[in-house]
Amino acid sequence: MSALDHLPVVGERRVAVRMTDEGRRWVRSGHPWLFEDSITSTSPDGQPGDIAIVFDKKRRFQAIGLYDPASPIRVRILHHGEQVPITPEWWEGRLREVIGRRRSLLDSSETTGVRCINGENDGLPGLVVDLYHDVAVVKLYTPAWLPHLRTVVPIIEAAVGASAVVLRLSRRTQREVPAAITDGTALRGVLPARPVLFRENGLTVEADVVAGHKTGYFLDQRDNRRMLGARCEGARVLDVFSSGGGFTVAAAAGGATSVLSVDISAPALEAARRNLRHNHQTEAVRRCRHDTRRGDAFEVMADLAAAGRRFDVVVVDPPSFAQNEASVRGALRAYERLTDLAVRLVEDGGLLLQASCSSRVGPQDLFDAISAGARRGGVELEELRRTGHPSDHPIGFQYGEYLKALLARVHRPRRRTTGR
Repeated sequence: MSALDHLPVVGERRVAVRMTDEGRRWVRSGHPWLFEDSITSTSPDGQPGDIAIVFDKKRRFQAIGLYDPASPIRVRILHHGEQVPITPEWWEGRLREVIGRRRSLLDSSETTGVRCINGENDGLPGLVVDLYHDVAVVKLYTPAWLPHLRTVVPIIEAAVGASAVVLRLSRRTQREVPAAITDGTALRGVLPARPVLFRENGLTVEADVVAGHKTGYFLDQRDNRRMLGARCEGARVLDVFSSGGGFTVAAAAGGATSVLSVDISAPALEAARRNLRHNHQTEAVRRCRHDTRRGDAFEVMADLAAAGRRFDVVVVDPPSFAQNEASVRGALRAYERLTDLAVRLVEDGGLLLQASCSSRVGPQDLFDAISAGARRGGVELEELRRTGHPSDHPIGFQYGEYLKALLARVHRPRRRTTGR
C-alpha cells in the first residue's frame, strides 16, 4: 500500500456556493480566492477538497473550485467561464499545459531545479511543485488538495520524469492529514535519504526535500544569483541571510576572493559549506576563502561596521517581513534599517544587492525604503537594475508578485579639502 492510498477520496457531491456582488467582481477579475465573507450560502455542507460550484446571486454559474470549510479562503478557484466537469482528463490537460510552459528549463542540463507549478499564479491555488533533478516535491497550502492527489500525482510524475514524489505540507495542512501521512512523506518512489543534488546555472547545489524550508531550496533567486556571480571577479563578498549559500556559491564561482556567509541558522551555514564543497572541481571555488558567522543579521552587520570591515559586494536577502497588511509598515522600516547597515559595509564603488520576498510590500515601496536607508547611511545609490521573478515563477494575480530586488552601486561622498 502506497502513501496515496491513505489519503481521503474525492467526494461525489458538489457544493453549491452563492456569493455576494463583491465576490462576483473578484471572481470575474480572475482572482483565485473566494473568501468566507463573500459567500451568502452553501449547500450542502462540504468537506475539504469537495468540488465547489460557484454561482452569483441570480444563480448564474461563475466558477469551479476546491472547497475548504475551515479556511477564510473558502474556495480556491480552478476554472472561470463556461462550466466544465472536473474529470481526470481535465486534470491531465491543465497540469500538462502548466508544466509544458517550463519545457525549455526542464530540458536544460545546466539547470535541473525548476518550479513546475506555481500555485495561484498558474491557476492551481494552494499547489506548488518543484523538481530537483528527478525528485518532485509537492507542497500543499490547503488540505483541499489531499483527495485529488491520487489523480494529480501520477500526472505530475509522468510529465516531469520524476523517480520520486515527496509531499510537503503547510503548518495548517499538517494538522488535517491522516495519521499515516506526515510532512516529508514519499507519495511515489523512495524517500531520499540525504539532500538531493541538482544543477543551477551550471553549479551543483543541494535541496533538503524532506525537512528543508518550503520545498528544500529557494529556486526563485536563480536569475539574481547568475547576475551577481558575473560581477564578483576579485571581490570580497558579504552574503547576509545566506540560507543554504546560493549567493555564496555563485559569488565564489564568479571569482570572488572571499565570501562571508551570515545566517542565524547553524544547519543553513553547514549547508552553505557543503554546497561549496559540491563545486570544488571549479578552480574559482577552490581559490575562494569562505568564512561563516552565525547570528542575527542586524547585530552581525552592526558589529562588522564597528570593526571597520568593508566589502566589494554585499547581498541582503531576508525572509518575508510582512505576513499581513498590519505588518507592512514594520517591514518597510526593517528594509530601510537593513540598507542603512549594509551600505556602511560596502566599499566606495562597490555593489549592493537587496531583495524582498514580501508579497504585500510593493516594488516602489521597497525601493523607496532602500533609498531612505542609503541616505541614512550617508551614501548615494546608482541604480543598475531592478529584478523580479524568473520565468518559472510567473505572476498571475494581485498578490502573486512577491520577489523584487535592486542591484545598485554605492557611492560615498568625497571629503572636501581646504587650502590655506
